Amino acid sequence: MGDEALRKDFEEAVARISGGQGGASDSDKLTLYGLYKQATVGACKDVPRPRGLFDFVGKAKWDAWHALGEMPPAEAMRAYIAHADTLVPRP
Repeated sequence: MGDEALRKDFEEAVARISGGQGGASDSDKLTLYGLYKQATVGACKDVPRPRGLFDFVGKAKWDAWHALGEMPPAEAMRAYIAHADTLVPRP
């Protein structure tokens, strides 16, 4: 799959998930968040973990992103698409 086709499929998967369709669990949402950040921003190497005592959501999101390590953005896009397909199948 070429870069352009991958980007198009990724954006379509993001739109499906953002549309609120399907019943994504909190775990699914964290997985998708981490993959989205990896695909669009890159590795979480220079972003400090949230330090707020009660920022449980921020820490969980950071952990999901950080766990992906140096995964290439294209691989993160493919993984996001595959995960989105299990939650909200393509029409």
